[in-house]
Amino acid sequence: MKNNPKGYVSFVLHAHLPFVHHPESENYLEEEWLFEAISETYIPLLMNFKKLEEEKVDFRITMSLTPPLLSMLDSSLLQKRYIKYLNKHIELCEKEVVRTADNQRLNELSKYYLDRYTSDLHIFKDVYNCNIIQGFKHFQDIGVLEIITCRSNTSDIFLFYMLMKKQLKHKLQFGVQTYEKYFGRKPRGIWLPECGYVPEADKYLREFGIEYVITESHGILYANPVPVYGTFAPIVSDGGVIAFGRDLESSRQVWSSVCGYPGDYNYREFYRDIGYEADYDYIKPYITYDGVRVNTGIKYNRITGKTEDKDLYNVRWAMNSAEKQAGHFFDSREAQIDHLSNFMDTTPIVLCPYDAELFGHWWYEGPYWLYILFKKIYYDKCDFKLITPSEFIDKYPEMQKSTPCRSSWGANGYSEVWLNELNDYAVRHLHNCADKMVELANTFANETDELKISALNQCVRELLLAQSSDWNFIITNGTMVDYAKRRTKDHVGRFTKLYNQLKSGNIDKEFLEDISEKDKIFPDIDYKIYM
Repeated sequence: MKNNPKGYVSFVLHAHLPFVHHPESENYLEEEWLFEAISETYIPLLMNFKKLEEEKVDFRITMSLTPPLLSMLDSSLLQKRYIKYLNKHIELCEKEVVRTADNQRLNELSKYYLDRYTSDLHIFKDVYNCNIIQGFKHFQDIGVLEIITCRSNTSDIFLFYMLMKKQLKHKLQFGVQTYEKYFGRKPRGIWLPECGYVPEADKYLREFGIEYVITESHGILYANPVPVYGTFAPIVSDGGVIAFGRDLESSRQVWSSVCGYPGDYNYREFYRDIGYEADYDYIKPYITYDGVRVNTGIKYNRITGKTEDKDLYNVRWAMNSAEKQAGHFFDSREAQIDHLSNFMDTTPIVLCPYDAELFGHWWYEGPYWLYILFKKIYYDKCDFKLITPSEFIDKYPEMQKSTPCRSSWGANGYSEVWLNELNDYAVRHLHNCADKMVELANTFANETDELKISALNQCVRELLLAQSSDWNFIITNGTMVDYAKRRTKDHVGRFTKLYNQLKSGNIDKEFLEDISEKDKIFPDIDYKIYM
């Protein structure tokens, strides 16, 4: 191993999904966002971490697990529905094995998917007892995974500060409390919503013991004063918060739609699925959403090229491509760090932040690529090591004083995705509800009636869910727009109805119980934080 490396590489995966929880009906396609992510991203990551542990490969990776995601993973209802989802997929795979018996290549793939979903069921039920949060906690506890927090389910931090800055402290507290509940320690770092940053947040971050944030590249490059080493060294703001910036070159190799690894022709084609291609009468029993064709996760084609004539997927070819590209990424970081070390008076760090769901869900082979890459870094001769941001801070505590600029990721880098002519109509309603929540907290500061306290706490939940940046993001992207608009409208409506009931002193207990079961998030929430 490398005792005195020339530099470091730090992977940060941001794991987040919008809170989708509908006990009133099983006919919500959006709940499958979680189920797909568990099968295609979270379980594969855990299994590859487990292989590295068993092979005694010392690796490092950082992940943020957001409060909404943790709440869904901890939901007994969603756990049961995930098991039902798996059983349905196993049944479909068994039928596929029979249907494809006369085509050897297809039949091998159908058996492959049958094995995958059967394995997922075993891992989820028998290995993790339906609680994969404990799986991530295990790797945190043995020191190879640093888990960082994220502020509670709310809007982009730049918009949030500008529009509702008096509540910023509340959202940070929810995020930190949720983290401590599940992981038994205080977080050192945070992934602010949408990788956003505003300098005004520093005093609240430090108040809750947050030492560092992850920022977009331009947040560092346009910092004040301009950092000497760009994104290749962290900086510390006047408020005492350390910022690590995204490396452009390594991001391009993974993210780019033109030259990124996930576009390799041997990889699985995401947009071809038997849910859309199988005979309708055959697939209909496995499409529970009003007979509308949806993804099943059973995808038989590889990318092949820019053509509609897609070849069949070959697992071995895909693995070969992942292994080659792990080698390419390894060589690129070696050359990059070797070059940087000639011009820097401090040890460079290359920060590689990505959406966790890229690995497995969108890029099916991504978790395997990480596994191969981490093994290469451990065993092969090179001049860099993997490190977490916290380890880097402990090892190199001296850094330039400079404050990052306001920034976010997403198109154009300054929150445009979350506030534009398509979604700005919601802002005045969110602002109004936020002011009313502060009013309620102060009006009922000494409340002892349990029903009113329950209503006040549910008001907070409805406010947080209404403020979710996911809805504006979905509206901007033009996918599931009706659902996103309905979620904003529903939560604002529920909040407003509860507010009026509290003000009138006439709480509808049946209504409160109904929405409390639907919007079952943050069970330990306390409305008094808004005082």
